[in-house]
Amino acid sequence: MDKARLAVDIGGTFTDLALEANGKRISVKVLTTPRAPEEGVLTGIAEILKQSGVKPADLGLIIHGTTLATNAIIERKGARTALIVTEGFRDSIEMAFEHRFEQYDIFMQKPPPLVARDLRFGVPERLDGRGNVLIPLDEDAVRALAPRLEAQRIEAVAIGYMHAYLDGKHERRTRDILGALMPGLSITLSSEVSPEIREYERWSTAAANAYVQPVMDRYLGRLDRALRERGFACPLFMMTSGGGLTALETARRFPIRLVESGPAGGAILAAALARQCGLDKVLSFDMGGTTAKICLIDDGEPQHSRTFEVARQYRFLKGSGLPLRIPVIEMVEIGAGGGSIAHVDSLSRINVGPESAGAEPGPASYGRGGTEPTVTDADVVLGRIDPGYFAGGTIKLLPDEAGKAVDKAVGTPLDLKRLDAAFGVSEIVEENMANAARVHAVERGKELQARTMIAFGGAAPIHAARLAEKLGIDRVLVPEGAGVGSAVGFLMAPVAYEVVRSRYVQLDEDKFDPAFVNRLFAEMHAEAEAVVKAGAPQAKLVATRTADMRYRGQGHEITVDLPTGKFTAASREALIKLYEEGYAATFGRTIPGLTVEIMNWTLRLAAEQPPVAKCPPQPADKPAKARGRRPVYDPADQDMKEMPVYHRTDLSIGSYVPGPAVIAEDETTTIVPKSFAARLSPIGAILLEKV
Repeated sequence: MDKARLAVDIGGTFTDLALEANGKRISVKVLTTPRAPEEGVLTGIAEILKQSGVKPADLGLIIHGTTLATNAIIERKGARTALIVTEGFRDSIEMAFEHRFEQYDIFMQKPPPLVARDLRFGVPERLDGRGNVLIPLDEDAVRALAPRLEAQRIEAVAIGYMHAYLDGKHERRTRDILGALMPGLSITLSSEVSPEIREYERWSTAAANAYVQPVMDRYLGRLDRALRERGFACPLFMMTSGGGLTALETARRFPIRLVESGPAGGAILAAALARQCGLDKVLSFDMGGTTAKICLIDDGEPQHSRTFEVARQYRFLKGSGLPLRIPVIEMVEIGAGGGSIAHVDSLSRINVGPESAGAEPGPASYGRGGTEPTVTDADVVLGRIDPGYFAGGTIKLLPDEAGKAVDKAVGTPLDLKRLDAAFGVSEIVEENMANAARVHAVERGKELQARTMIAFGGAAPIHAARLAEKLGIDRVLVPEGAGVGSAVGFLMAPVAYEVVRSRYVQLDEDKFDPAFVNRLFAEMHAEAEAVVKAGAPQAKLVATRTADMRYRGQGHEITVDLPTGKFTAASREALIKLYEEGYAATFGRTIPGLTVEIMNWTLRLAAEQPPVAKCPPQPADKPAKARGRRPVYDPADQDMKEMPVYHRTDLSIGSYVPGPAVIAEDETTTIVPKSFAARLSPIGAILLEKV
């Protein structure tokens, strides 16, 4: 018998768990415990094992994703951190890009660096842009830093030297010296965490990794010990932002790679469903308790990136956060979840988010001390959520408290009836998400209308059809286990690791050296293989490669997928062609007469996944039987209407549910509006189609 596999996803409001055992999947949702996240995890694990009858010894693998690293940066609750850089450059991390991301805001607030100026130290040393030593490392200056770091009670240090992405020997020597003098110090090297050109992003990433490393190390250590004490002997793997699994020790060294681990799981689920159903263009929509995440998936693969911003001063404004150079699945994330708080601003406009009530105190309807209205409260008022069947009935909601909160914060200031105020909250949050999706698609030269939306997360199926209408999308797929979609995605993720190198290569006929590129990828493959083999020793490994390319003289690059196999002299023309195709897709044109150059090379190595079984054809419709009826707000008539309520467990393959209707399940609720009809597809997903 195959060993069972357990996935755990800590979100801002709920901790989701999904267990696969004996060919069946069981899921559980429990409230997150922000002060000690492992408590919620252990509570959820105990509950899911109780429901399934699985014993700790029966588990073969635990996969975990968490928002802890992100929250530590956003809330500034990381370790007391110092930054050591090349002498003369300690202010680079504060000077940043030297541009205004909000041109017309005279009170614009830049994101403060994680390391204050008095904790940034310069050391005499210097490499040039080819990796040659111009100034040897002053080891006495490094030793002199130890008492100063101790006096400042420093817990973690980030080391970032100029051009260390080419050769990290000065950084490694600095680590050795400080490690010997201060044995308990947590040390991050920029040449290991982000070996890429451009010192600001590299040092920002190194500082962020150092800042969260003690926090994450302690948390993961506590969780690992608690699991061992309870009889769990199986490996604990961590989900990374790039969509792969990594061993616990790697995660403890590079916790910054975990910042988007939860959303990445959702994108993996959507990509797997896209491949299974033969959908070449998909919009993944993940809406939980705190945020909504939107991701474009083409030909069964999500978009990938190596740039990400965390802790934005202006939640929706690019450039207002701290840049990280880590592998991520590219998506847009906005403060629009079930716990997002609604209020009326000075111009009498309804605003929703980005502030969230989270799990503590939670929405007003939770009865846990929250008094401000949230999206969940609005959905309760509108009848979309059954107060007695929320989270499978484990949390009893208080509709009167939800209504009072909506009245006080929105209805009374705008002189609106309760229903109209709640509908206003719902419309605003849906328009916020629709606008984010439109901008995300335009920035990447993509269309939305021909796509199928895959909706998951506790709140997404409630709002998916209305969002699809706003975006001109005609098909919505709500997968089985949608309420814990990211955790289900964890179970589909491969063990994987990504390596990047900044090596400047010109594609002139007389300058392209294929042998150099082949040696470079061989080194990167060996580094990635050491990590992946530790987690999947018997698996066949699959490599994917990309390059960051630009026209000579440009300041920024686009990422181009590279073919497999060895590079030869003939590869030069092929690389130029691939670049120009990508450039034309992004900007609508190419620039004749300019030569092309490559700045960064990336290799992702992953354990091969079994092929996805194709979805059988949809059978003939058969009418479904409703369990009852309840009043639900109908946007078309702008009033409450009696709608049939179906339970997902009662539906079988081919069941047909015409709108308007409600399909309830333990972790979420799917709203089928008048303009849609729902069917249960052969893979157990709810398929909503425009009629």
